[in-house]
Amino acid sequence: MKIGFVVNQIETETGGYSTTLLSSSAVRREHEVYIISVGQLCYLEDGKMGAIAVKAPKTKFRSLDKYIEAIHSPEAERVHISTDDLDVLFLRNNPCEEFGERAWAQTAGMVFGQIACANGVLVVNDPYALMSSFNKMYFQHFPETVRPRTIISRDADEIKDFYKKEKNKIILKPLQGSGGKDVFLVDNDKNLNQIVETINRYGFVIAQQYLPAAKNGDIRVIMVNGKILEINGKVAAVNRVNSNDIRSNLHSGGEAIHAEITDDVRRLCEIVGPKLVQDGMFLAGIDIVGDKIMELNLDSPGTINAMHSLEGEDFATAIINALERKVAYQKHYDGKLPNAFLATLNL
Repeated sequence: MKIGFVVNQIETETGGYSTTLLSSSAVRREHEVYIISVGQLCYLEDGKMGAIAVKAPKTKFRSLDKYIEAIHSPEAERVHISTDDLDVLFLRNNPCEEFGERAWAQTAGMVFGQIACANGVLVVNDPYALMSSFNKMYFQHFPETVRPRTIISRDADEIKDFYKKEKNKIILKPLQGSGGKDVFLVDNDKNLNQIVETINRYGFVIAQQYLPAAKNGDIRVIMVNGKILEINGKVAAVNRVNSNDIRSNLHSGGEAIHAEITDDVRRLCEIVGPKLVQDGMFLAGIDIVGDKIMELNLDSPGTINAMHSLEGEDFATAIINALERKVAYQKHYDGKLPNAFLATLNL
């Protein structure tokens, strides 16, 4: 299998990133692996998607840090590729990290991913669905039973009214964002205007019901093909906790511990699964607090490294194996299976 991983910038990838683990797992499975910065994608005169990529060495490194060092090395093999050279394009760039001078990069992976689809390459997650889901508004299309009470607005008075209805305690965060950036717990009316003004700089504000269970952190669950990823009874999940901050994200200082997979967790994942399948969301990160889902991560779901360490199961290889099966199906059908259908086909 020939697989390209699209990232924000190769230079900023680290050994701790889930993308590094996934691409290294593909190398260990003896696949041909290319790492592509989103800014190195291009449209070729023959109508194909192209890219300047780093070809991952076939060496099986002792650690992910050594592997990513080889990718970063000036001696790394840099090649021009097109969709003729790929079976799979794995979009792992995070649009929410692209602001200011790199705002052009927010949708570039999805746009070029659509060209790759037209060229017969399997693209995950489906780039057409990703175009409508790369901000948190997509979450509002899921059943109300799985979501905290929420409004999305730029109007401070509207948000104040919601704050009062929620007994003077809410969560505020930007509509576009990830990694726990600019997430605030508001339980003091004096700070409300200032926080809304701060978030308004980036666009719309999400005001959300505060869930007391948040004091125990959140549970990140990885779903593949609309199902919880589970190996030998071990679930690809972590409980992210942070005693000093409402944000449990590992990038914000959170700690990953073993997650207790309750009936509520399984019920919530079962409810969101059908829409993930319908939309071609091959790989999804579901963040759960108590009996509600707080967020969906569909661009670059992380923490897979921590899950591997805590549960002792090779979840990354299971993800690569699922792609192998899809490529085999596509070849049997001579490339005629629709991308979104194939992306979540689970046989």
